[in-house]
Amino acid sequence: MAVSKTHPAERIRAAYAGGIRVFGENRVQEFAAKAESLLGLPDAEWHMIGHLQSNKASKAAELFGAVDSLDSVKLADRLNAAAENENKKIPVLIEMNVGGEKSKSGVAPESLDVEDLLLAAPRFGALEFRGLMTVPPFSDDADGARPYFRRLREIRDTIARRKLPGISMDVLSMGMSHDFEVAIEEGSTCVRVGTAIFGERPIPL
Repeated sequence: MAVSKTHPAERIRAAYAGGIRVFGENRVQEFAAKAESLLGLPDAEWHMIGHLQSNKASKAAELFGAVDSLDSVKLADRLNAAAENENKKIPVLIEMNVGGEKSKSGVAPESLDVEDLLLAAPRFGALEFRGLMTVPPFSDDADGARPYFRRLREIRDTIARRKLPGISMDVLSMGMSHDFEVAIEEGSTCVRVGTAIFGERPIPL
């Protein structure tokens, strides 16, 4: 997945021309501002990978084909209703805060919120629960992320063995530009690469 947040539509189109088809954006409003400029890329996939506030679920359901940062039953309720209004099914990933960082979103692996989401999944007919996503604590040493990636894989495997209704665990989204090789070694099925594709992000004026 090419993480295209902060990059203009023309750079995204250039990446598309180079063969990339899966893109990740962090903010609903930012993507809404450039979505019209990206029409005409029919096989491109647009994923919401940043924290999604429940009051922006309707716009997210309109703009994105997938949401990789589901972190509460409340958000699932809102997103499911919005997807029904759009007459579409939205694949989702449960975001887990495996590092326990207060500055990051996602559910704590040991919390009841995880169980609530898993057990509620069957009632969300417009959502497809596909797997898990995480952003580990940053480390200059890529191998520093390995324990967190391994932990997410273990959680995924534990959930998969339960064979819960409405839950699939095919996707493990972890790894970014500086640590994606380690993430792949630990079982990632989707790496989110921004800087290594687009270069450094533009500095806001």
